[in-house]
Amino acid sequence: MAGKTVTRADLAEAVYQKGSLSRAEAAGLVEQLIRELCDTLAVGETVKLSSFGVFTVRDKAKRVGRNPKTGVAVPIEPRQSLTFSASPVLKAHVNGNPQDLHSMSH
Repeated sequence: MAGKTVTRADLAEAVYQKGSLSRAEAAGLVEQLIRELCDTLAVGETVKLSSFGVFTVRDKAKRVGRNPKTGVAVPIEPRQSLTFSASPVLKAHVNGNPQDLHSMSH
């Protein structure tokens, strides 16, 4: 079941509608939050948002992969990958159990 994709503009509008900020201030707040998350992850730190989830940067070692069409071995360089683990509160909310939703504002 695919739903609507929420954009930065949608998030800024939601902040504007629910708060006392101007549209420009709400947009700036959303941009500042996204920038801070990106900058924190870029230096390898974990971002934990209580009742939402955890973003973690993991190191991937150099390894040998295979081209699926030809079967030829291909070296894959070391890199970092980003993972997200949803909190139990978020999982419950997504699955229609809003009794835990009040925790999301803490």
